[in-house]
Formats: sequence, C-alpha cells, structure tokens
Amino acid sequence: METTGTPINGYAPDFELPGVDEDVHHLARYLEKYRAIGVIFMCNHCPYVKLYLNRLKEIQAEFQDRDVTLIGINANDANQHPDDSFENMKIFAANNQLNFPYIRDVAQDVAESFGASKTPEVFLLDQDGKLRYKGLIDDNADDSGAVQVSYLRSAIDQLLNSQSVEPSTTEAIGCSVKWRE
Repeated sequence: METTGTPINGYAPDFELPGVDEDVHHLARYLEKYRAIGVIFMCNHCPYVKLYLNRLKEIQAEFQDRDVTLIGINANDANQHPDDSFENMKIFAANNQLNFPYIRDVAQDVAESFGASKTPEVFLLDQDGKLRYKGLIDDNADDSGAVQVSYLRSAIDQLLNSQSVEPSTTEAIGCSVKWRE
C-alpha cells in the first residue's frame, strides 16, 4: 500500500484511539502536556519490535521527567495476524511491562496519515504537533551494545534543546505494516 504520509515539519494527524489501559488516547491531550512525543508504530509479533522493546522502555524512563512520552500504536490487521488483536495487545503490554501507552489503530487511517510502513517506525513530534524526525530508533537492531548512533535519543535531545533535528529522516527497518486487503 503506497502512503505519502506526514512530511518533516508538517503537522501530524490528530487521533483518538483506544488504549490497552481502557482509556481513549487523544493526540491533542498529549500535545498540551508534553514537549516531545515519540509515536512508534509497532505490533506484538514482529521480531524487530521485540529486539527494540527494552530500548524503547529505557528511552521512556530516561526522558519521562523531561516532558517526553512515547506512544506505541498497533495498526496491523488482526484478521490476517490474530497475534495483533486488541486482546493480545493487552497481554503483550502486561507481559512486557510497557511503561508507555499502547493504542490500537483498527481503521489504519492514523498509520496511513503518518506514512508508517514498518514496525517499529518512529515519528517524533514537537509540542506543536509538527513531525521533526521519522525512521529508526538506532543503528543496530540486533545488538543494543553495539549501537553507534541512537537516532531517537539524539532527535529528542536536539528537540528539547531547541535545535533542528539532524538527521530528520532515516530509513526504518523491520516488518511491514500489515494492511487490510
């Protein structure tokens, strides 16, 4: 499925989506509260998501006191991939002790509006809701100890220090978003 998505410095699409915590998550509420929001398109079964899960939790813990939050969004079609059902998301979040919201994009319109194509894929927003970075979490999916460039951490730091984010785009690697047929 070809997506155009949100351009760098463009406004991210607003959303209201259900979370595994039984709350409705509205991007506008996050923008009122946080200086930076990392939207991560992810899912329950992707091996790349599993490789990055602890790093995402570390980033959340590292930056939460600096008005930063991550938000995981699962847009995969649960008809084709039952592992990604909302009920399985709740189990996944509990089993992995996620320290950030995990929400469901059943209609896939949020993923399409952002231009998500992979899991995991990061979209870093500033507090105005503008996209400042998209792509990789870091440069080594397989080995967290061998990371040379932590793109997401660096982008968050640059954003919090009112600097322009460089690079603003990297090519995400991972599993494809599972679009409805």
